[in-house]
Amino acid sequence: MTSIDQANFDGPGPDEVYREFLGKGAFKLQKCGGCGKFQFFPRQMCSHCGALDLSWEDAAGTGEVYSVSLVNRRPEKGGPFNVVMITLAEGPRMMSRVDNIAHEDVKIGMPVKARIVEEGAFPFVVFDPA
Repeated sequence: MTSIDQANFDGPGPDEVYREFLGKGAFKLQKCGGCGKFQFFPRQMCSHCGALDLSWEDAAGTGEVYSVSLVNRRPEKGGPFNVVMITLAEGPRMMSRVDNIAHEDVKIGMPVKARIVEEGAFPFVVFDPA
């Protein structure tokens, strides 16, 4: 690695920065200064063009369900839950869940709105029907 490259990798990693934003109530995505595309999950370099010029931009917080799976668990283990892939308004897809709706009512193409929750070790993004 050259000293220029090393400068881009010093400090907290992109996943840690992402969690810090969520902890402050901000849902942000990385945007490439080279090609202008957004990406998720956070990375050190652009997944589209390989550029290192990434900035953090506020996400619109909207999207639509791209795919959905229902995971069945025993009631004593928490019962069923959904796992969804959401296409964000900015273009990337992210895995999450849709809350505040019956799991079997989550449908492909459904518009959703992001919400940050704090359950477990780190805050994360879930979605509600829009």
